[in-house]
Amino acid sequence: MNARYISINTELVQEADAKIHVSDLSIQRGFGIFDFLKTINGQPIFIENHFDRFYNSAKELGLTIGYDRESLLNAVKALMEKNNMPNSGIKFILTGGFSADGYTIGEPNLVITQSPFEYDTTAFDKGTTLVTYNHQRQLAVIKTIDYLQAIRLQPYIKQNNADDVLYHDNGMIRECPRANFFMVKDQRIISPKTAILKGITRSKVLDMTVADFSIVEEDFTLEDLAKADEAFITSSTKNVLPVLEIDGQKVGDGKPGKITRQLNEQFTALIQRG
Repeated sequence: MNARYISINTELVQEADAKIHVSDLSIQRGFGIFDFLKTINGQPIFIENHFDRFYNSAKELGLTIGYDRESLLNAVKALMEKNNMPNSGIKFILTGGFSADGYTIGEPNLVITQSPFEYDTTAFDKGTTLVTYNHQRQLAVIKTIDYLQAIRLQPYIKQNNADDVLYHDNGMIRECPRANFFMVKDQRIISPKTAILKGITRSKVLDMTVADFSIVEEDFTLEDLAKADEAFITSSTKNVLPVLEIDGQKVGDGKPGKITRQLNEQFTALIQRG
């Protein structure tokens, strides 16, 4: 197997040789941002949208990306060409930089990684199950590298025989750690609008059209969710994925819903059009 390469500050190095100093704030304090996209047949999917969010996250966290969009795109292309991995996941990380006192922001380091990724075409019909948990992510509009709660809750998720966790803030539905959430109820397709990370796949779904249904951003409660006809999550890796069960209770009839299926078909077609 050929050695895999990583880009560090636009310089390509073999994965085994990739390193940043331990004084970086990403290590010392978990301070940094990232974004993630997939490539299909060598084409990055929605890369400009991901760049928009990446640059906005940096701005909100007070970090300076030392490269313009063209330079960042060239760095991604160079990495893809070097690794020759047409179907993949690409993550770009911006760290807090080397910090002499372990607290002051330094000059950020830009790290771009690539790993194999193939979408599981059987995932839709299998669906997913969630367990709820009362938690509000800090700095929710920023895609930070802070996944402390999500990782800490892995045993809780397993104990509840679920695949993932759905956060709520004192009863107000928010999001999953790595996906946005929607419910279908009373001819409406609804995604929470407050204190969430606004995902790229979510934005595409919000722009779709379904006959006789409205698609809206609107906050709703656990009580509202209990009466949902369908529910689904959206993300770059999961596309549009039906939620069949929440807290051990079936959503609707416990099978992938027709509206969710229609939205997934529209999203798949959107990706295929490039």
